[in-house]
Amino acid sequence: MNLNDLKIYQISLELGEEVWKIVEKWNYFEKKTVGDQFVRSTDSIAANIAEGYGRYHFKESKHFYYYARGSIYETITWLKKSHTRGLIKDAEYNKMNSDLQNLAIKLNRFINSVGKVR
Repeated sequence: MNLNDLKIYQISLELGEEVWKIVEKWNYFEKKTVGDQFVRSTDSIAANIAEGYGRYHFKESKHFYYYARGSIYETITWLKKSHTRGLIKDAEYNKMNSDLQNLAIKLNRFINSVGKVR
């Protein structure tokens, strides 16, 4: 299996692009304060999945997958702040929140499968 074949990786890349497209339209202040953190936390999900995938030991791989999970929840926080501050509309918020919650579930299942013989 290739990294690009991992559904959790594909989803995390797509979320990163969605967030980028949203934040790039914001004014300077919003980009500098909330936007920077929002983009970084979202991009960190895919980056940590990739780094974990590239490790040779299951325990080491899981370590980075746990970081990716933390980045999901950090992203959920920035999403909430963006919505509360009127930077993201209800429909965008609801979709992205749902996508992040589903990704967290998929990532947890993936973490539980790492190192198990099939």
